[in-house]
Amino acid sequence: MKICIFGAGAVGGNAAARLIAAGDAEVSIVARGAHLAAIREKGVTLHTEGQTLGGKPFAATDDPATLPPQDLVVVTLKAHSLPAIAAPLKALLAPGAAALFFTNGVPWWWNHGLSEDGSLPLLDPEGRLWRDLGPESVLGGVVYSANAITEPGVITHSAGNRWIIGEPTGDASPRADAAAEVFRKAGLNGEVTADIRRAMWEKLVLNIAANPLCALTRLPLGRWHEVPAIADLGVTLIRELLEAAKAVGWDLTATVDPAASVPAKPGRPGGRPSMLQDAEAGRPMEVEAIVGQLQAFGRDTGVATPAIDVVLPMLRALDASNREAVKV
Repeated sequence: MKICIFGAGAVGGNAAARLIAAGDAEVSIVARGAHLAAIREKGVTLHTEGQTLGGKPFAATDDPATLPPQDLVVVTLKAHSLPAIAAPLKALLAPGAAALFFTNGVPWWWNHGLSEDGSLPLLDPEGRLWRDLGPESVLGGVVYSANAITEPGVITHSAGNRWIIGEPTGDASPRADAAAEVFRKAGLNGEVTADIRRAMWEKLVLNIAANPLCALTRLPLGRWHEVPAIADLGVTLIRELLEAAKAVGWDLTATVDPAASVPAKPGRPGGRPSMLQDAEAGRPMEVEAIVGQLQAFGRDTGVATPAIDVVLPMLRALDASNREAVKV
């Protein structure tokens, strides 16, 4: 089985290292910069639970056109980076192969299997993913895995190892089963779900408070207790998410307690969510997938989102500032 990890950063690097070490697939990597150079020279290395594993991939490149057709492409790029890779990603897929997207927040392919509408404009503004890749090529994914690139080519895994895979249509499929199986053989806890959108909502419950509020305040989760009102605002954001989710058909109110879902507790070590890391590094952030699309769902269904309505413009402003700095 030919597998390409497209965007082998922290999360993708974890998957790549385990798949290479397992030896059950021919693994190629698409990366860039110093990270790519290190992988070409030494391979990809993963430190996890006292173990070190990994190895050299079949190929490592910044040009996916140089790779042979792939049976599975695992995409771990952030949501705002996806439209630019639509055409090269399609060209990389073997006939009948799938692009498995592990992304945060609401996915661009949301409408596939639900309605005749195309891409969500906030996530695929020009419709490039829907047109050039096509939602029929997609497997949805949700991942729980905390990782960091500690040096080029080296990934440190600190928590979580759950990789949820599902067809956007909710159908059972051999390609989803095959993806989960090769993940399991590599020590990645792959599982197949018939409702990948519910899995997305359950993950977003954890992200909707932590990501934007950490980015805006620069406080990691372990310091939220210093300003208790931050956690209160987080609870409000989760409540608004639950109402928006219910309005579009996913009712989690019986299983999610907003107060208990705020990820920061006094005395508990706190992490640095991806949006905080991006804000501190001056990188673009996943604003629309994690926050903006929730507001859009609310407006489409008549659900009020007053806290999101305040947080979202500030996030967009911060993101615009970061993007301008990157251009300079």
